[in-house]
Amino acid sequence: MLIIMRKSADETVVDHIKEYLITRNFDIHQSTGANRIIIGVIGDTDALDTRELESLNGVLQVIRIMKEEGS
Repeated sequence: MLIIMRKSADETVVDHIKEYLITRNFDIHQSTGANRIIIGVIGDTDALDTRELESLNGVLQVIRIMKEEGS
């Protein structure tokens, strides 16, 4: 799963999202670009509600990565 943060999201907001995920036992990988911060969520994300995540302050978009068949 990828969480794309808004340009206006400050470090406090990004830290809140990361804490939210870590307390739910997900590993994360943050990629910081010139215009966006993307948080990769590692783990079984089936239990995460994309609508709930998108409602969090600073989140622009949530993209669920589909599992490969047979995996």
